[in-house]
Amino acid sequence: MTEVLPNFIKNRALLTPDREAIVYKKERLTFKELYEKAYYRAGILTAFGIKDTDYVGFLVKSDLETVLHLFAMQIIGAKAVLLNNRLTAKEMAFQLTDANATFLITEEDFQENALLLKKELEISVFYKEGIEDSSYIEPIEKEQLALDEACTIMYTSGTTGLPKGVIQSYGNHWWSAMGNTLNAGLYEKETWLCAVPLFHISGFSILMRSIIYGMKIVLHDGFNEHKILHDLWEERVTIMSVVTTMLERIEQAANERFPTYFRYMLLGGGPATVELITRCINKGIRVYYSYGMTETSSQIVTLSPEDSIRKIGSAGKALFPAQLRIVNDLGEVLGQNEVGEIKVCGPNVSRGYLNKENHLKDGWFFTGDIGYIDSEGFLYVLDRRSDLIISGGENVYPAEVEAVLTEMEGIREAAVIGVPEEQWGQVPVAFVVADGRVCSEKSIMENCEKSLAKYKIPQRVFFVSEVPRNASGKIVRRDLRKWVEEQKNL
Repeated sequence: MTEVLPNFIKNRALLTPDREAIVYKKERLTFKELYEKAYYRAGILTAFGIKDTDYVGFLVKSDLETVLHLFAMQIIGAKAVLLNNRLTAKEMAFQLTDANATFLITEEDFQENALLLKKELEISVFYKEGIEDSSYIEPIEKEQLALDEACTIMYTSGTTGLPKGVIQSYGNHWWSAMGNTLNAGLYEKETWLCAVPLFHISGFSILMRSIIYGMKIVLHDGFNEHKILHDLWEERVTIMSVVTTMLERIEQAANERFPTYFRYMLLGGGPATVELITRCINKGIRVYYSYGMTETSSQIVTLSPEDSIRKIGSAGKALFPAQLRIVNDLGEVLGQNEVGEIKVCGPNVSRGYLNKENHLKDGWFFTGDIGYIDSEGFLYVLDRRSDLIISGGENVYPAEVEAVLTEMEGIREAAVIGVPEEQWGQVPVAFVVADGRVCSEKSIMENCEKSLAKYKIPQRVFFVSEVPRNASGKIVRRDLRKWVEEQKNL
């Protein structure tokens, strides 16, 4: 029997209509107002031709209008395909085609890419601006939501570098929210500041937790540590989601200890140094490191409050609804302190990728990440998909960049690795084997700009005679990392 719950946004407006739901710049909405405005936009989307069976691309910024449109999608039951607005039109076209999206919701700042997509895909484009002048048809509202029904699609690249659409159901989002509150608790005056993108699971999960918990969100359209610190006191913020670079800038800008009502920073996107965590503790900033991914609908492993200092460096334990194992290459479960692949299981784990075979094995998701569990059951992540580069909280998959490089004239082979960088944590660098034709570092970077988001473009290009490979033909990236390290020491 399929499990169902009342429509999240409608039910929240019924339960706590006058409670403040969201603050965006100078705008404030209660849950009743949030629902009513989203309902109106659901009618506009209905008039635009969007139905509950449709997959709809979202090329948008993080603002209140985007929030209203995303909740409008849930009112009518359509599926949101959330596009990273930093991608090129070519990258977005692949994702929209794979999702069979027939509509695109966007805004004027992205008009250039939107026009390219409309021309190439013959997709219907709807701009958020000027919605007051749009046609309206009374929407067919979903009174109930099946927990196994798709809510959002977010694309992530696997080890092959080919983007795959992660299906995130209403149940995935529900259980992600449950896991978080069973770990960290829920306070009556909880307020979550969101300065991470809504097209990332880190940002979207905050929206879902807001309507599930009845919790206020303070939404920022970008990251500015001074505005964040202002709102932290002004709005009595209790929780904030950050990646390491954000945490560093906030800590540096904070001239006084954080207020006692601030509960914690939820840290994702790669670990922080012990030095940074210690500086945060000295300023009253509690940091809970978490481990998760798009496929797990946000965090699945997190440090509990009582362990946040004692176990610095650990990702914590699996959230209450989830399970965690370390396995060897044969899939056999390993013992404490034995290093192997991390696999996870739970109702917040996606059932699969859009248009792909189920990626679960007996209900377990093999992450490809390497780590171990200590004698007390705490997970330590040693490598996040060993080839993966995390640059400023964004995932960069070497295979994707390598595919772009090897398509260029003059390049026979290419290999990409991540190297440490103070501001972004890591940045990609490339090693290329030329085929005799003239190509330069500058021309390679300029060509990359046509196909890759800025954060994916190699910051350096090294010309080599060959790319190191093992017996099975796989690139030996550790040799390249070693070479870069040796060059630094010369």
